Amino acid sequence: MDFTFTEEQQAAVEAAKAVFSGVAPDSVPSPALTPGAVADDFDRTLWHQLAEGDLLSLLIAPEHGGAGLDPIALLLVLRESAKVLARIPLLENSSAAFTVQRYATEELRAEVLPQMARGDLVVTVAASGRTGHEPAELSVEARQEGADWILDGTQTAVPWAGIADRILLPAHAPDGHAVLALVPRTHPGIALDDQVSTSGERLAEVRLDSVRIGAREMITDPAAWESLRHVLTTGTCALALGLGERVLAMTSDYTGTREQFGFPVATFQAVAVQTADRFIDLRAMEATLWQAAWRITTGAPGALPPAGDVAVAKIWAAEGVRRVVQTAQHLHGGFGADTDYPLHRYHAWAKQLELSLGPAAAHEEALGNLLAAHPLS
Repeated sequence: MDFTFTEEQQAAVEAAKAVFSGVAPDSVPSPALTPGAVADDFDRTLWHQLAEGDLLSLLIAPEHGGAGLDPIALLLVLRESAKVLARIPLLENSSAAFTVQRYATEELRAEVLPQMARGDLVVTVAASGRTGHEPAELSVEARQEGADWILDGTQTAVPWAGIADRILLPAHAPDGHAVLALVPRTHPGIALDDQVSTSGERLAEVRLDSVRIGAREMITDPAAWESLRHVLTTGTCALALGLGERVLAMTSDYTGTREQFGFPVATFQAVAVQTADRFIDLRAMEATLWQAAWRITTGAPGALPPAGDVAVAKIWAAEGVRRVVQTAQHLHGGFGADTDYPLHRYHAWAKQLELSLGPAAAHEEALGNLLAAHPLS
C-alpha cells in the first residue's frame, strides 16, 4: 500500500483550502437555538466558488468538463470542507456524478455531467431507506412497464431533497437486484415531507407513487449501487475525520491558553492524556479511511472484500468522532456550551455524522459475517 497522494490530489486539497478559508462555521443561526432548519438553502455562494475552482467536477471525465480524478481526491476535499462545516451537497452531488460517469448510458452522461461540473445541476442521493435501519434499495420497488420504469416506495432523510434538481435513489427490481433511478424532484408522483437533521440542515422524506420514468434515467448495472454506497460511506468518514481534526485543534488552542493555578490546563497530566487518546482516535480514523478508499478505488485484492475495509472505517469514524467531540466539550468546560462559540455546532454535526454512519456494533456484526464467509488462511 502506498498512501502518498498524487500531485493532482494534492492540488485539489490546496484549491479546497483556498476556497474554504473564507467560510465561517457560524454563518447561519445555531441549530441549538433554531426550532427548524437553520436555513432554507445550502450555501450557494460557496457552491459557485467550488464550481469556479473546478472542485465540483473532480470525478467527472475530461470529455464532460471534469478532471477525471478518483474518489480519493473527493475525500481529501470533503475532509477540508468539514473543518469549516461547509453547508453544501458536495458529497451527494459528487458521488452521484461518479456513479453516472461510471455506470450510466452515454446519453445520460452527456446530458447531466457537464451541468453538474458547472454547478448548474444539483443531484442528491437517497441512501437511508424507509426508516434508516434497512437496506435502502429495499424501500423502493422498480418494475418495467413497456419502455418505462414504475417506482413505488419511500426514502427517508434525503439530504437537500427539497432543493436539489434531481434525486438519485436505489430500488429493487423484480429479480431482486438493485437499480438506480435519477428522478427530477418535481416529477409527477413524487411528494416531499420536510425533515430536519440533528445539525439543523434540511432533509426530506421522499415518497414515490407510481412514478414513471424512461429507461434512459435508469442505471441497471448490478455493481452501481454498491459502488455508490461505498463512495458515500467513505465520504462520510472523511467528513468525520476533518471535523474531528478541527475540533481537536480548537481544544489544543483553548487548553493551551486557559490557565488554572497559574498554569495552562494543557500542561496537566489528565488533560494531556485525554487529548492524546483523541489524537490516537483520529490517526486510526485516518488510516482505516485511506485503507478503505484505496481498496474501492484500485480494486486491489485482499483477504476480505472491500466491504470489510469499509466496515472497519465506519467503526472507527462513528466511535472516534463521538469521542473527540465529547472530550472537547469536557475540556472546554462551560465555555464549550456557549452558543456564541462554535464548538456546539461541531458537536451537532458530529452527532449527525455518527447517526448517518450507524452504530459501530452493526458494522462489527457485518465484519464478523464477512470473516465467517471468507476465513483467513
